[in-house]
Amino acid sequence: VQLVESGGGSVQTGGSLSLSCAYSGDIYDSYCMAWFRQTPGKEREGVAVIEGADGTTTYADSVKGRFTISKANTKNTLYLQMDSLQPEDTAMYYCTASDSPILCAYNYWGQGTQVTVS
Repeated sequence: VQLVESGGGSVQTGGSLSLSCAYSGDIYDSYCMAWFRQTPGKEREGVAVIEGADGTTTYADSVKGRFTISKANTKNTLYLQMDSLQPEDTAMYYCTASDSPILCAYNYWGQGTQVTVS
């Protein structure tokens, strides 16, 4: 399994960025996939989850209404559209996937992409 994030960068407050995660290997369409983020000295924080055959989504309260997670199964790509970015959104963003059909067990991780908002 391989996950490769892209799309990070620097943006001004109020701006937008779109992250992508290209994945390959044994990641199935109905399994959970998610975006997490982490800043130095803090624990990794879940940002958004997409799961199930119907693509049910869940968001952290801090990003609800501003971020949108989506997935293109035919392209094996996970996305995170981030709008109205704030300085507190600055972090390393990680794509992750579950290896279980029963629960969201995030055992596959990408290398991360940096997002900086100033």
